Amino acid sequence: MKTLLVITICTAFLSTNCLAQKASKKDRKAETEQTTTTVEETVAEEESVPEITEECLINISLFNESAKNKQYADAVEPWLAAFNECPNGNKAIYSQGRNILHWQLSQTTDPAERDILRKRLMKMYDQRIKYFGDDPKYPTSWILGVKALDYITYFPEDSLKENAYQWLEKSVNGMKAESEVGVLQQFVVLSSNIYKVRPEHGEKFINDYLKATEYLDVIAKDETNRYAEMAGQIKIGLDALFVQSGVADCGILDNIYNNEVAASNDLDFLNRIIAFYKRTGCTKSEVYFAASEKAHKISPSSESANGCAEMSYLRNDFAQAIAYYEESIKLSTDDMEKAEQYFKIAQVYGNDLKNFSAARTNARKSLEFNPDQGKPYLLIGMLYAQSKPYDNPVLNKTVFWVAVDEFRKAKQVDPSCEADANEMIATYSKYFPTTEEIFFQPELQDGQPFTVGGWIGQQTICR
Repeated sequence: MKTLLVITICTAFLSTNCLAQKASKKDRKAETEQTTTTVEETVAEEESVPEITEECLINISLFNESAKNKQYADAVEPWLAAFNECPNGNKAIYSQGRNILHWQLSQTTDPAERDILRKRLMKMYDQRIKYFGDDPKYPTSWILGVKALDYITYFPEDSLKENAYQWLEKSVNGMKAESEVGVLQQFVVLSSNIYKVRPEHGEKFINDYLKATEYLDVIAKDETNRYAEMAGQIKIGLDALFVQSGVADCGILDNIYNNEVAASNDLDFLNRIIAFYKRTGCTKSEVYFAASEKAHKISPSSESANGCAEMSYLRNDFAQAIAYYEESIKLSTDDMEKAEQYFKIAQVYGNDLKNFSAARTNARKSLEFNPDQGKPYLLIGMLYAQSKPYDNPVLNKTVFWVAVDEFRKAKQVDPSCEADANEMIATYSKYFPTTEEIFFQPELQDGQPFTVGGWIGQQTICR
């Protein structure tokens, strides 16, 4: 019994001691985990803000001076040391680092080395975002754009480059009209490439194109921007790319925008649709008309008035079409646009209303705003050729002299009209009065000045 009691006491003691040891171990484990966590957090904090040592500052100074003098071979070693040891030391690590890595990539012929260098280039942009992404002049969105441009250059094996496209999209959305013109260009090019592979990307491609070309327009019109001319040239190229892509088919556009236009009262959106449809030649679309009518009711503009004019014309409401064209002219501040609208009015008067005098008046107004165009001269010539201001059939043939005069003016001012003008000259010269016909018309002798009568009232030379 005594023995049993001793055993029980000992067992109880051992059990209590074991629990104590377990509790002690548990506390030590918790303390160790807490200590480990604290250490890890401290290490992470130290890693996020690397120490900028005196040696690092010396390396920055060394590579920066060499890179400024384009002595990139001398810059490589100190730059790499600074890049690895104090990536937060100075923005020059990245601005000059790009130049240094570009130089290294241009020098190497070893595929393995090239792969290391181009990956380092991508890492360089990631580190720049980490340490200097809040820079007001060159923020994260700008950095992503330049990163994408370099990816496009140095990763040719990636056919679609969808990661670069995503970087470009973030860049354009952030920088807007302050984007690099190359970024805007490549944003549309990569979007186009994706659309070729995946047609469901069509609507996104259209929106990307509209966004980029809108910003390029802003840059091109800014006379203080040294890239203004380049922006204009890039936009012309992107317009051609867009047309060639096939996505600009009017039926496709209508399917995409019909419901959006019907549901929208957003003036900016409606005006973008109007300008876009006009640019793509889809001005006979009901969607274009609907957007124009809505926008015109909200805030009349030259573009919306033009759209309403086109709609009225197709509905054979010629008087209303002319009224809208005239309103478009009043609202416009662009001489080329005014010239175009006056020419449209001239066509309506001449071709549809057969009011030749009013047609000529508006054609001449068109020439006042754009004297370098040939089409108004061709139109006036055609109006003359259709006229019969005399009862005398021989005198009526004098209209062909003044008609040919206008055709000649057309090709003189506008080489693009030369072929049409030459064809008309050849056609209507055949109807000049013959020698026999003018025998009894002394006022029509060859070489003499003659004023064609009627509404024409135009002087010419007999021939």
